Amino acid sequence: MGKRCGLLWGISITAFLLTGCGDGAQNEVRDELAGGKDIKAVTLQSEDSGAGIPDEDGRDESTDAERIAEICRDIYAQAAQSGTLGSIETIGRMVDRLGENGYAAASGDNQVDMAGAEQVLEFVRAVEEKESGKLTIVVAMEMGFRKFDLETKGGDVAVVRSYYQYDREGILQERGTVSYPADFWEYTPEGYLIFAGKSLLPENFVMTFSATEEHTALRVLPLEESCRELNRKYLLPVGYERNNMFLCSWSGEEYGDLDFYDAFDRFYPILRGRPHPYGAEGSPGEESAYWIPEDEFESVITAFFDIDPETLRRKTEYSPEQAAYKYRPRGFHEAEYPDVPYPEVVGCRENGDGTITLTVNAVYPHDDTSRAFTHETVIRPLDGERFHYVSNRMLSEEGEYDAWWHSDRPSGEAGPEDGRRGR
Repeated sequence: MGKRCGLLWGISITAFLLTGCGDGAQNEVRDELAGGKDIKAVTLQSEDSGAGIPDEDGRDESTDAERIAEICRDIYAQAAQSGTLGSIETIGRMVDRLGENGYAAASGDNQVDMAGAEQVLEFVRAVEEKESGKLTIVVAMEMGFRKFDLETKGGDVAVVRSYYQYDREGILQERGTVSYPADFWEYTPEGYLIFAGKSLLPENFVMTFSATEEHTALRVLPLEESCRELNRKYLLPVGYERNNMFLCSWSGEEYGDLDFYDAFDRFYPILRGRPHPYGAEGSPGEESAYWIPEDEFESVITAFFDIDPETLRRKTEYSPEQAAYKYRPRGFHEAEYPDVPYPEVVGCRENGDGTITLTVNAVYPHDDTSRAFTHETVIRPLDGERFHYVSNRMLSEEGEYDAWWHSDRPSGEAGPEDGRRGR
């Protein structure tokens, strides 16, 4: 768990930086585009120089970006008008369109199959054979795209990564370009191209006095659409952040270390369509506590688990006198690293009892791996869209993986003795 040293301070600094220039500005851009702004896809402006710089082959990088933007112009315009920017359908259309125009293209979250994968595989071969070669990969994102220009000589790989984003006027802006040697390069058995290195961004160096780590993981081989659909329905809504549902082994007979309070946090907004009202209050480090009425707590948990109230009450802190569950929201000391793995269903089988067993790899670009660990999750489909999680079994041995980004909730003994009654 050495990586957790200094984690809270790192999270605080990261949150401060992201708050200043992250989702808020992007949401404003998205809202304005959805309100009818035209997409001026063939207009490219650079925040740095205002002009493109030719590479060694005489190609103007800004012209290349303008061509990519023009290829996707109508798709962006339609998505902006319909409010579907960032949807899987929109990203998939952009990836396919770029592939039709000769580019290797992928989605930013690896949720659609790569186009032009054969180009990537040929470049991987050139690296292995220590031949010379070049490759451009375009990664489609909600509000723009990233472009990776790769060059290999003698087995070494140089990376130029550019990021382009539409502004409030629908003009494509170059948000930044960095270059670095790939200190880590691997084409994995799971079909991912993963590379990493350290770049020197002046603004980041001033704030952190260190180079910025760049980690990229792109799925090259296609994945069965049925696996993607199962992943979107059952795994991605839960994930590995602020819960341990897929980080430990448990079943309906023995729930082990499964944290039902984290499950409540995860499933309440899915079930109710809004966040629950039991958030942390007061200054950082100050603990809050609530008594959640048994009907409210149990209705959320039993919507996703076939568990009887007696078992649930033994696994939590329950008061018969108050007919309520004592709940302590996660606080400052239970903060987690903001960059976590994501699940990817790579296999499934239907069982004779009506359940479905999903084989899942945890893909973690930050740790340069397409299989940080593997687990089997069993689902029981019910009527309509309803289903229950039946069990989770870790296939990787405990010593083979380290969920260092994860923080457990405080134990039942900690915190205030009295809690406020739930609303």
